[in-house]
Amino acid sequence: MADFFGMMKQAAQLQTKMKEMQEKMTEVEVVGEAAGGLVSVRLTAKGDMKSLAIDPSLMKEGEGEILEDLIVTAHADAKRKAELAMQEMMQQ
Repeated sequence: MADFFGMMKQAAQLQTKMKEMQEKMTEVEVVGEAAGGLVSVRLTAKGDMKSLAIDPSLMKEGEGEILEDLIVTAHADAKRKAELAMQEMMQQ
C-alpha cells in the first residue's frame, strides 16, 4: 500500500511540474525570419503567434505570392525554434 501512495505522490509532483512547464511555454518567445530578416514572426514556445513584421520594401503590387511564401517560411523557422526551446526546457 505504501508503494501505491508513493506512486500517487510522484504522479501529483509530475502533474505540478507539467503545469509549471506549460505556463513557462507561454512566456518563452522565439523569432523566426525569412529573406534575411525582411519578414519575421514572433511565437511563444507553445506556438501562439504574437507578431508579424514585414519590411515595406516587400509590399509591391503583383508580388503577393512571394510575400506569402516568406511569411510561411518565417513561421516555420519560428516554430522550429519554439520546438527546440520546448525540448531544452523539458531536459532541465
